[in-house]
Amino acid sequence: MSGTTTAGAALRRRAAGAGANRWVVLVVLCVSLLLVAVDATVLHVAVPAVTEDLRPGGIELLWIVDVYPLVCASLLILFGTLGDRVGRRRILLLGYALFGVASAMAALADNAQVLIAARALLGVGGAMIMPATLSILRQVFPDRRERALAIGIWSAVAAVGAAVGPLLGGFLLEHFWWGSVFLVNIPLMLVSLPVGRLLLPESKGDGTGPWDVVGALMAAAGLFGVVLGVKRLGGGEPVWSMFTLLPLVLGVALLAGFVRRQRRRAQPLVDLKMFARPAFSTSVGCIVLAMLALVGLELIAAQYLQLVLGLSPLETGLRLLPLTFAAMAAGLAGARMLRRFGPRRMVCAGFCLTAFAVLLLTAMGRTDECALMLASFVLLGFGLETTLFGAYESMLSEAPPEQAGGAAAIGETSYQLGAGIGIALLGSVMNAAYAPGLSRVPGVPESASSSAGHSLGEAYEVAAQLGGTAGAALRHAARDAFVHGLHVTLLVSAGLLLLGAVIALRLPRAMQCEAGPVEVPAQRDAEESRVSV
Repeated sequence: MSGTTTAGAALRRRAAGAGANRWVVLVVLCVSLLLVAVDATVLHVAVPAVTEDLRPGGIELLWIVDVYPLVCASLLILFGTLGDRVGRRRILLLGYALFGVASAMAALADNAQVLIAARALLGVGGAMIMPATLSILRQVFPDRRERALAIGIWSAVAAVGAAVGPLLGGFLLEHFWWGSVFLVNIPLMLVSLPVGRLLLPESKGDGTGPWDVVGALMAAAGLFGVVLGVKRLGGGEPVWSMFTLLPLVLGVALLAGFVRRQRRRAQPLVDLKMFARPAFSTSVGCIVLAMLALVGLELIAAQYLQLVLGLSPLETGLRLLPLTFAAMAAGLAGARMLRRFGPRRMVCAGFCLTAFAVLLLTAMGRTDECALMLASFVLLGFGLETTLFGAYESMLSEAPPEQAGGAAAIGETSYQLGAGIGIALLGSVMNAAYAPGLSRVPGVPESASSSAGHSLGEAYEVAAQLGGTAGAALRHAARDAFVHGLHVTLLVSAGLLLLGAVIALRLPRAMQCEAGPVEVPAQRDAEESRVSV
């Protein structure tokens, strides 16, 4: 009798999640994602103001910027799988509360150490929120067609958040002090907590066996080491540096131990058998490759727009907006494209379109080709979001419902790792192609050429110090070398994207609609009517 009661309660929970309120639930989840996405980029424009006020050292400044994504990426698997055990809504609401407290702490920080600690807590809150939004979405939308539309809206909101962050930060800094970029989170969290508690359905996995605390900590520590090492590589640190090589080696060793431990356990923290499914493993690989190609390009494009074309930060942000709007359009149209073309053709076409856009950008030079740039950014945003949409949807649909949190965490972790590796890899390609162009500039001392070879910004500083004909020659040579390096980097990125298109051929040809968690429509309708009454 107790078993029947438990099954009935589970049925009512699932029916409530699949009821008419599911679109309201989607709005709540999108607001959650918007906050996390905005907070990942909103601080970038505030760094000069923070530096002037708190006077952090060089290492402290790096940690202020990097500790949020570093902690967030490290803890995604831990909190994603914990949500599967103790309840995804519970983890999400705790993430809301922690995010609000950490935001207040960051806004009122009076020294660099407090701000670093607050940003780390924001990363913990973000790691609790991000996988929970995707896993609840997987539970609330059991029908794959509806879930595809929901994921499209979800991904469009993510694109908006990434673009709104710097613009919102710039607006707040013009009118208020730098702490205001954190204070905006607090009223939204105060609204999200009661609304989420009232509207979001609770869901969890089957809960068999104890939660693997040791495995979760191994995954967190391993990811922390790998992401830290990759970020240091992206910042120009040599791979043989102790503070780069040691985290990488320890991180890889811990992750290898984590995989071995999960294979031996009867109830693993993450079911690695999911990777045996071609659609799941291929989707994860496509997410990594797409982010690997994009993030490094965004950083290099921002430098090109400001240092080569001479645009202001605001003008640079406005030039990149078409990419965001195109990504939003692709997210909203993604469900229809998925039904019509299927995952294989959709993801493959997205990679090819993005590669074509990247190749178009190789026509950029020292002059401002506004129309070409606009067309390329629109194609780039649409193609990339098409790829990510199809990959995320296939990954979530392949994962069992009880593993939704772990699957969402794997997807978000691959996203973060792809972004970090992209910065390191494409940054290294850029530096390797840029530096030789400054080795023999007429009238420029060898020491000055060596310093100028680190970056275009540093080359401009050295040129200003030299002055005269030598300074002008160095500035001209540095600009030409940067454009050459940009072209080489674009070609490498296009090659990675075409590799992704080949890998995407392993995805299913057609979108297969699956049965939801409630199998009997009449029973589900009866439960929904009871809920509405």
